[in-house]
Amino acid sequence: MSSTDFAQRLVQALGPDTVATAEQDIAPWLSDWRGLYNGRAQAVVRPRRTEEVATCLALCQQAGVPVVPRGGNTGLCGGATPDQGAANVVLSLDRMNAVRGIDTIANTLVAEAGCILGNLRRAAQDAGRLLPLSLAAEDSSQIGGNVATNAGGVNVVRYGMARELVLGLEAVLPTGEVFHGLRTLRKDNTGYDLKQLLIGSEGTLGVITAVALRLFPRADVRSVVLAAVESPAQALRLFELLYAKCGARLQAFEYFSGDCLDLVLTHAEGVQEPFGQRYPAYVLVELADSADDAALNALLESVIGQALEDELCLDAVVSASLAQLQGLWKLREEISEAQRADGPHLKHDVSLPIERIPDFMASAQARLQAQFSGIRPFIFGHFGDGNLHYNLSRPAGAPRDWAATQGAAITDAVLDEVNRYGGSISAEHGIGQLKRDHFLHSKDPLELRLMREIKRLVDPAGIMNPGKLL
Repeated sequence: MSSTDFAQRLVQALGPDTVATAEQDIAPWLSDWRGLYNGRAQAVVRPRRTEEVATCLALCQQAGVPVVPRGGNTGLCGGATPDQGAANVVLSLDRMNAVRGIDTIANTLVAEAGCILGNLRRAAQDAGRLLPLSLAAEDSSQIGGNVATNAGGVNVVRYGMARELVLGLEAVLPTGEVFHGLRTLRKDNTGYDLKQLLIGSEGTLGVITAVALRLFPRADVRSVVLAAVESPAQALRLFELLYAKCGARLQAFEYFSGDCLDLVLTHAEGVQEPFGQRYPAYVLVELADSADDAALNALLESVIGQALEDELCLDAVVSASLAQLQGLWKLREEISEAQRADGPHLKHDVSLPIERIPDFMASAQARLQAQFSGIRPFIFGHFGDGNLHYNLSRPAGAPRDWAATQGAAITDAVLDEVNRYGGSISAEHGIGQLKRDHFLHSKDPLELRLMREIKRLVDPAGIMNPGKLL
């Protein structure tokens, strides 16, 4: 069957309002937001109901047509971008954006996959609850994509990854069968937890159409401190103290180097120098609770006072107002945009055993400087859960095509160091196209074999998101 004939079958089954086949209508769906990947497709399908997703997948399965599920297109690894196969069908969940229910007794939220994460967080807040999954792209990313990539974010140290927030899933398998796992039970010991196969599978096993999520009490009382530290090792000693003294109130523990702060102060608007002098590195700590402001501030000031006495940090400033709290967070949140303004750079989203982070940072820096003299590291990340964004910029005066010509060798060196320390080459961004080769070379052979066997069982025709992950 020709692609034209198959596209017309989709139109006949789902309607012209659901299926786009014209070249100009398909074009916006063929690239990732960073512009790194561009693919091809014969059609874009935008269903409104789970039954329409099932119809689309059943037809694609029968004809052997590849399907590329797409959420908010905020991913950084090309996981939602089709490859160069002209037969691809892009399946967007953006029209499936209904909140099916919020239960403030069971503390659950059920939403369709196309719901914007930020909108769900606000819906939970309006209901007097907290959905803790929080990302820089939360006002664009969709919850189905968040779950399909097992998203992380700034609150992982307290609430865990997306995987730990999901109670149940509804999904459509490649056959068109609907997996009715949209349960809100906290306890269900009835065999294999099949939803966990779909979480983090990046659309390679099926299409998530709805999710049931855990909600938590609103933690509206927040207090933030920016602490200056002399080294990653000192930052981890500070984390150990904060974790022991503050317990579950510790919501974020973010590290960034002094070079990152320099970059933000150079390129970002509306930011202020936090101290009277510069320091080697900084840690942004947030506590959150339902208690009163005075109690939380007193706790944080007491712990930071002890940290200063015990020489676990060099200096510290505690937020005294909401504006100051937001200003301190801005120093951390503007790093990516500041590096973008600085010029071409390489991103590495990795995780490590937390206690090995200082050793990794030292050896990776030595290795890179020996092989690529003048390279500029801009390191930040979620230190409390072991996630580093190990970003690298070109040496001063290097040509703008530096990342294109040197990137592969540099990434090989970085990820080799990550593997040497028992870390992961992808902490929260997934594998997609970007890290597929490294994933296949670094993953344990038994794990890869089991993953391939699961893939063959669930998707024997291999139509789901070709060229990604496996």
